[in-house]
Amino acid sequence: MTEPSEVVRDAESVSKFIESFAAQLVDAGVPRMPARVFAALLSSDSGALTSAQIGAQLRVSPAAVSGAVRYLVQQHMLSREREPGSRRDRYRVHSNQWYEVLTNRDGLLRPWEIAMREGIDSVGAGTPAGRRLAEALALVEFIDDEIVKMMERWRAHREEVFGRG
Repeated sequence: MTEPSEVVRDAESVSKFIESFAAQLVDAGVPRMPARVFAALLSSDSGALTSAQIGAQLRVSPAAVSGAVRYLVQQHMLSREREPGSRRDRYRVHSNQWYEVLTNRDGLLRPWEIAMREGIDSVGAGTPAGRRLAEALALVEFIDDEIVKMMERWRAHREEVFGRG
C-alpha cells in the first residue's frame, strides 16, 4: 500500500477538481475566489496551506487570497493558525468543517428569523403577506431544529464509521 506522502498527484487533475468543485460552491452562493481557495485546501493532503502556497496553486495574487481567506474564516469554513517557527499564517480546513458550516446557523438562519419576525410585525400578521412570512418563518425554525437533530445523528454515525477523532 502506498503511503499518502508517496502518492503522486496529477496537478492538472487536481486543478480540474478545484475548479469544478469551486463552480458547485459558486452555484450554491459562495463567492468565486473563496470557493476556489476552499477547494484547494480541501484537496491538499495536509488540509493546511499558507497564503503563498494557495496563491501559487491557484495562480492568483496575495490580495485575492487574503480576501478569500478572510471570508472563509468568517463563515467558519476554515481556521487560521500560525505556521510553527514562522510569522506566516496557515489556513486549515478540518475534517469536521462541514459540520461547523452547517451548525453555524447564527450566521444565516438567525438573521432570517429576526427579519421575518420584523416583516410580520410590519405588514400585519393577519394579512396575506403576514401569513406568507409566518409560513416562511415556521419553515426556517423547523429547519433550524432539524439541523440540530441531524447533526447529533451525524456525530454518532461519523464515530461509528470513522472512529473517534
